[in-house]
Amino acid sequence: MRFLIVNGPNLNLLGKRETSIYGDEGFDGFFIRLQDSFSDVDLEYYQSNVEGELVNKLQSAQVDGVLLNAAAYTHTSVALRDAVAAIETPVVEVHISNVLSREEFRHTSLIGGVCVGSISGFGLNSYRLGVTALVDYLNT
Repeated sequence: MRFLIVNGPNLNLLGKRETSIYGDEGFDGFFIRLQDSFSDVDLEYYQSNVEGELVNKLQSAQVDGVLLNAAAYTHTSVALRDAVAAIETPVVEVHISNVLSREEFRHTSLIGGVCVGSISGFGLNSYRLGVTALVDYLNT
């Protein structure tokens, strides 16, 4: 199986920004450990701060599943929602923080309704749970 992790705006700053919310670990080190944990899954990683680049990546990805942390675009991007709806690849929405325990504007996800599931609030382990969920989803 081959999965793509797509991270949206400001997630390139993990480990440096708002560590009380997102933790003090950068994504690159975590990604290496994630790959080691799922040696039977080929994991790829992509991050962009640009909405159109995220749309392009989703449309061009030739993978079995996607884990998408659209970050702030979760609450604002009809374009990303439409991109997820347009592809046949199953997508799991992932968030590091529990968005429902944060500001009210974060309680609405434009993307979640077109994903096969959503995982949030478990820190970087939300990605680990997302990989497991995608494997289970594809094996049923």
